[in-house]
Amino acid sequence: MLLRPEQLASHLQKAVSPFYLLHGDAPLLVIEAGDAIRAAAKHQGYLEREVIIVSASFRWDDLFRAAGNLSLFGDRKVVDLRIPSGKPGRDGAEALQRYVTTASPDLITLITLPELEWQQRKAAWFVALVNAAVVIECNAPPLARLPQWIAERLARQQQSAPRQALDFIAAHVEGNLLAAHQEIQKLALIYPVGEISLAQIEAAVLNVARYDISDLRDALKAKDVARAARTLEGLKAEDAPKPLVLWTLANEARGLAARAALMHAAKIDRMVKGIAKGDVWDEFLQLAMRLARH
Repeated sequence: MLLRPEQLASHLQKAVSPFYLLHGDAPLLVIEAGDAIRAAAKHQGYLEREVIIVSASFRWDDLFRAAGNLSLFGDRKVVDLRIPSGKPGRDGAEALQRYVTTASPDLITLITLPELEWQQRKAAWFVALVNAAVVIECNAPPLARLPQWIAERLARQQQSAPRQALDFIAAHVEGNLLAAHQEIQKLALIYPVGEISLAQIEAAVLNVARYDISDLRDALKAKDVARAARTLEGLKAEDAPKPLVLWTLANEARGLAARAALMHAAKIDRMVKGIAKGDVWDEFLQLAMRLARH
């Protein structure tokens, strides 16, 4: 069975399965899925837990020993197997294929892997795990869907924000879900339930930043070319996230309905993504000058 991370909670409300397999490129989602499975297992009487981390010197007999070493008091058990490299080796591949055929009703096995290459997904050991387990592929949402992901997380804490504010957070974290999670948690601590404005989110997000994107926006609105140039130089020196700088410039261009400036921003976006070549910071300066003189 293949589940998306957001489907796991509904699955666990019904019953726990003997095998779970977590893998993907988003550590936050892997951590959350693992925590949810362990909590559900404990709630359903699997009170013992043994964590096994596979290293280069790992002896696979220890996995079978852990699975067979059940409590004398009748407590059921979770075997938490983690393979950080994603490569069990020849012995491990054979052991995993044998292991999935020896399921016990008193045992839940949770196997955690990192993001896997397509060649690894075709390996016999991985196919055996997929066929036996509930599989949760924990990949970060594409950047285009990140604002919606942030909105869903805000809704969990009974908060919401306009799309412009969601785009701002997404640009600030540059696709890093752990960073986005931290910002969302911070909003729950700072603001009450309900809608949070763009200004409030900017104040919260930028409050601990070394740089200040709002200075750039203020300089553009004031048509202060020199200040805009100085601010951009400071942002560059502090290695400010390029998507966040671009978001600020493009947002100003949209506000001014400056068609040529928006086309310029689209060109820079291709450069930031590595699709086009050029000096991004020089293009930022040129676009800022265009906007300040509009």
